[in-house]
Amino acid sequence: MSGPVVIEVTRGPIVESRHEGIAAIVKPDGSVVASWGDIDQPILPRSANKPIQAMAFVESGAVGRFGLGDEHIALACASHSGEKRHVETVQDWLGRIGLSEADLECGVHPPRLQGTIEELARAGRQPTPAFNNCSGKHSGFLTTAVQYGEPTSGYIGYDHPVQQRLRAVMTDLCGSNADEFPWGTDGCGIPTLATPLRSLARAMASMADPSLLSDRHAEAAGRIRTAMNAEPFMVAGSGRFCTRLNAALPGVAQVKTGAEGVFCGMLPTLGLGVALKMWDGAARASEVAMAALLDHLGVLPADQREAIVHPPVRNVVGLLVGEMRPARSWLG
Repeated sequence: MSGPVVIEVTRGPIVESRHEGIAAIVKPDGSVVASWGDIDQPILPRSANKPIQAMAFVESGAVGRFGLGDEHIALACASHSGEKRHVETVQDWLGRIGLSEADLECGVHPPRLQGTIEELARAGRQPTPAFNNCSGKHSGFLTTAVQYGEPTSGYIGYDHPVQQRLRAVMTDLCGSNADEFPWGTDGCGIPTLATPLRSLARAMASMADPSLLSDRHAEAAGRIRTAMNAEPFMVAGSGRFCTRLNAALPGVAQVKTGAEGVFCGMLPTLGLGVALKMWDGAARASEVAMAALLDHLGVLPADQREAIVHPPVRNVVGLLVGEMRPARSWLG
């Protein structure tokens, strides 16, 4: 184990801010390829583990039954921006399974983009649960409940069969009993499991290379990876880091952000999983850290490397005033 992940933010020649965190690169059998910081520290994955949470939905057979496709699978993995296509796809999806937005238990928050907020204001409309960035994931939860003939009300509860299935899948993927993980409540109301970072990276590796998993798990993991690359917009939205990387690395990487500085990735061509956590919760730092790890592993497109690993810092008038970068003391 080496020192922590360190991301710097400069202004002129000065390092103005510094973010520290932990990261792990792991194989499906749990062996660690590289690590930084204490990777046995439990962290709350937040939305970074949505691809794992989508497994039970894909395995249920509901995708075929209700005529769903890659856009729905990607949306089940998404922390979307609440743009028009995201919202309309959720609404249509719920209609296909005989439900509506009233059945979503994720709550309501404004869409991410100022332009979408302004469009709603001009139309005199308020955001609905479909605008919630987790509405695709929740639609997947509701779909599995319908598929198995379970109550849809209360599906966010720790003891509901929907959530029990998620813990069973997590147990299979990470090699530890997820029922024993401490847990808190996520922003959208579901349980979020305190998972050792090493175990979270192993779960991602299991999805990247599912050769040690059951055929059912392996098929679902493959469909999820394909969907995240095929429909990168649905995973996040216009200009978003996840969308840009998933679009740029088809078949090579599938990445997903989470709140409070968490980021995860599957690397099927290398058979590896990646997980990281920035301790101050900074999303800007987790993005650069993930880009730096992908570059370290040699999978970033050469023509995009500089802009992704060293994103510019601009002021409000558009002047270039600095950059973000991995510290030399971290990756060298």
